[in-house]
Formats: sequence, C-alpha cells, structure tokens
Amino acid sequence: MASTACFLHHQALAASSATARNSRTPSAAVRSLVVKASQKQEVAVSDEAAVSRRLALTVLIGGAAVVSKVSPADAAYGEAANVFGKPKTNTDFLPYNGEGFKLSIPSKWNPSKEVEYPGQVLRYEDNFDQSSNVTVSITSTDKKSITDYGSPEEFLQKVNYLLGKQAYFGQTDAEGGFDSGVVASANILEASTAVIGDKPYYFLSVLTRTADGDEGGKHQLITATVKDGKLYICKAQAGDKRWFKGARKFVENAASSFSVA
Repeated sequence: MASTACFLHHQALAASSATARNSRTPSAAVRSLVVKASQKQEVAVSDEAAVSRRLALTVLIGGAAVVSKVSPADAAYGEAANVFGKPKTNTDFLPYNGEGFKLSIPSKWNPSKEVEYPGQVLRYEDNFDQSSNVTVSITSTDKKSITDYGSPEEFLQKVNYLLGKQAYFGQTDAEGGFDSGVVASANILEASTAVIGDKPYYFLSVLTRTADGDEGGKHQLITATVKDGKLYICKAQAGDKRWFKGARKFVENAASSFSVA
C-alpha cells in the first residue's frame, strides 16, 4: 500500500510539473501565429509608408508643374530653340517715321543725298550697290484720291519719270529685242490696289531694261496714295541680277511697308 501511494504521489507530481511547464512555454502553433501576425503588421506598415511616399511625390510633382514656367529656350516642333532666352527681333529692317509717312528700310542701306525726282524727301541705298535703293517723294495734287488718276496703269503713265527717260534719241538697231531707235523699255509685271487705313493705294511692279544695262534690267516697285492734297510715292528698286541673289526681299519689304500716317 505504501508503494502504491508513493507511486500515485509521484505520478501526481509529474503531471503537475508537466502542466506547469506547458503553461509557461507556448506551443509551436501559437508561436507561428504570433510571428505571422507580426509580419503582416510590418508589411502593412511598409505598404502605408510606400503609399505615403508616392502621394508626397505626386504632390511635389504637381506643385512643380503649377509653379514652373516654360523656358524661352523651349522650342515647339519645327522651331529653333532660343538658348539665350531673349526675344528674337528682325534685324534686317529698321522702322523709319517720316513727315506724314512710315516704312521699313533695310538695315544695311545708308541715307543718300542724291535727288532723282520732284518732291523727293528720302533716299536710302545699298552699301555695295547704288542701283538698289528706296525713295519717297511728296508732291501737291488736286486729286482727292489715288483712284482719281484712273487705273494703276494710267497712273504710271502720268508719273513715268519714275522709271527714267530715254536719253538717246538717234537712229539705232540695238540688240536685245528693242524696237528700232529705242534703247529702253518698261514692262508692268503686276498692278494691284489695296485699302489701308480707309485710303486706297496703288501697287505696281515694273521691269525696266536698257540696251547698255549691265544688270539685265531693274525691278522697280511703286506704292502710291493721296492724302490731304498730297501725292505720296514710294519706289524701291534693285538690278535684275541682284534681285535673284537676295535683294528681292529687301525691295519688296520696303515698298510694301510704306503707308501714310
């Protein structure tokens, strides 16, 4: 009996000790659940941080887009970039404001004192070729409008001194398509009208040729109008050879830019 009691007591103590150990040490399943839960929390915290960083970056980019300005150096497709950030200006022409008129003059042309026509108030010529020039003349008239002179062609007949007059009147059979006894010719290439500032204007493009000309002829562009009893005429010209070598742009711009104030 004593042995049985002792055995039972020993079993009881062993069971009690095992129960105590089990209560102090968590099982492997419990530890696994705890670790997984901790990992999920860390992943959630990491995801929240990443989202926050992305949102902050989006805000920064959006703010930069709002406050940033397009640089002058940026160029649209097909345009040259202005790398120095300064506005481009046309340096080929200079504005000229005269007494009652204005026009654009090629920047490399110089003023000239030579007087060719009645009432001439301005003459500028090419630095390298005097035959490339622009003149402005103002004369009195009894006409109220340029249209009172008739058509542009009829007007040109009345101011044909602008084209130069033949100085030789002897007998000659010059080559180059001139009639017998004629050493100069003028052909109207274009004649048109326009209204600028409620005033009609005449525009004429004339090609003149002389038997002794070394330029193959001259392109002469004429712009004319009437204001307050005055006839305003602007004439720009260049030799035929220089016309096709770049002078055309300067002559056409000078003539087309003319207007009365």
